[in-house]
Amino acid sequence: MVLIFVGSSFSRLPDVPGGFSDKTVHACEYAVLGVLFARGLAGPGWLSLTFPCVAGAVVLAALYGVSDEFHQLFVFGRQFDVRDMMADALGASASTGALWAWGIIRRFSGH
Repeated sequence: MVLIFVGSSFSRLPDVPGGFSDKTVHACEYAVLGVLFARGLAGPGWLSLTFPCVAGAVVLAALYGVSDEFHQLFVFGRQFDVRDMMADALGASASTGALWAWGIIRRFSGH
């Protein structure tokens, strides 16, 4: 969260390498944040996540995305972007959903 906050504090960020859009960067950042929130909410049994942990992680990551966009209102040259928030929520949803699915597969495969 600190890295996201610090990155949002710069008026101008470098261009994204490889021709990716900034939405891809947002999705990747929040994918990691979503997994970290899921890990924190699930505790020691994080490899077999429950739906409430996944939903909670997505909600927390999305709320942080909203607060990050609000923070950017106070940074010269930056703005509030709803599409960035959508990319944030999508990234968190994809990563925690994949982690949840992986836990289900592991459970049914006997591992």
